Amino acid sequence: MKVGIPACPRWACATSVPPMQREAELYPYVKAHFQRLGLTVKAEIGAADLVAMGGPDPVIVELKLRFSLALFHQAVARLAVSPVVWLAVLCPEGRDAARALRDNTALCRRLGLGLMTVRARDGLVQVRCEPGAALPRRSPKARKRLEAEFTRRQGDPNQGGATRHGLVTGYRQDALRVAAFLAEYGASSGAAAARDTGVPVATRLLADNHYGWFTRVARGVYDLTPEGRRGLADWDGALPD
Repeated sequence: MKVGIPACPRWACATSVPPMQREAELYPYVKAHFQRLGLTVKAEIGAADLVAMGGPDPVIVELKLRFSLALFHQAVARLAVSPVVWLAVLCPEGRDAARALRDNTALCRRLGLGLMTVRARDGLVQVRCEPGAALPRRSPKARKRLEAEFTRRQGDPNQGGATRHGLVTGYRQDALRVAAFLAEYGASSGAAAARDTGVPVATRLLADNHYGWFTRVARGVYDLTPEGRRGLADWDGALPD
């Protein structure tokens, strides 16, 4: 839903400019952008960097050289004044620029904020998303994966806030059960491991051998590798008693 002003085209200034070092250097290009939409623009009105009038609602713009949490705090505070709030940020450059734009654009959409970037070398203004309340998009697949992992996980072997490295997942617990079975009974089929351990995907798990713990010794028959025995020792305690 578009709020306050019509859809914004991508405007560019033809004059080449030196790299921008101050927020004030973004102002002429952002001002020209809104003037072309027929709005009257003034700087530093109250706490806002830029205010444009002439549409159903005041247009409020916060100018910054880079993304920051403080910038989003400021913009969200401006939503108490008008539903049409924009961030105008110097377009990021470098290796992580694309990711920074993608992630911050997604955050703006979730917050109902507009986002435009100003290119340093020529003042090109590009609209990344427009202001307007947006409901969070649900992902049924992501929810299904979350619920499946919760159900699969036995006990609570991890500590909240830990890094992803070394976490005990439901898959790892299944692999540990199968490894423990092979350590006790020796080479066996996946079907036998599934019956004894209660891991229905034991055959697939043995064949995939994600951790390098298993080796096929005959058709459909697997045994434990030295890595598998070390894994049992390293992950002792990962399974509930």
